[in-house]
Amino acid sequence: MFSSGYMLLAGAIMLVSMFVSNKLKSKFSHYSKLHLRNGMSGAEIAEKMLADHGIRDVEVIHVKGMLTDHYNPQKKTVNLSEGVYSQRNAAAAAVAAHEVGHAVQHAKAYKWLKMRSQLVPLVSIASKFSQWVIYGGIALMASQQAAGGTSTGRTLLIIGLIMFATGTLFSFITLPVEYDASNRALRWLRDKNMVTQEEFAGSQDALKWAARTYVVAALGSLATFLYFARYLNRK
Repeated sequence: MFSSGYMLLAGAIMLVSMFVSNKLKSKFSHYSKLHLRNGMSGAEIAEKMLADHGIRDVEVIHVKGMLTDHYNPQKKTVNLSEGVYSQRNAAAAAVAAHEVGHAVQHAKAYKWLKMRSQLVPLVSIASKFSQWVIYGGIALMASQQAAGGTSTGRTLLIIGLIMFATGTLFSFITLPVEYDASNRALRWLRDKNMVTQEEFAGSQDALKWAARTYVVAALGSLATFLYFARYLNRK
């Protein structure tokens, strides 16, 4: 069903994604060796940043895994991974402050975070079925061509593309959310003198590569959407 063009696109996206992901892991490992002069752990950094922003209804908790850190707006928890929660280094400080950045966004009703949260239920459903609907539409269009028509397959393809587009939109809305959280984190780390100049540079570099994983995901989703949209022009 798929041409060599699609295979090349998928391969290119995968390679770039792997490169950025490996680079992030490398940066995190490198800055994990840069111990904080203030001796604070990731959890302590998170708790202080929450307190400094007057947020008292968010709990900092420990979760398993590596780079599994996230903020849960439903449960109001800052979830820090094993390499962040109890560690006392520039990488841990950066990640902990970044996740609290999301809690600050939530407390301040940051518009892009609200938009992303509103899309979550729709995207969770659409992402499971969109590509199958697209595949079905393309296959049906191909079989209908022999009979001189493609209307049903074309309609199914359009439905699949609309579903896929919600995921692509979600990926792009995620970008300002992630970059803003990093900016809030870095501004707080600097303004409160939580880190030295060297530690700040390490935190900044680590968060830069973390953000790039979202950029790659968004561009990959857009490229895939545009590839499948080309089938609409086929007669």
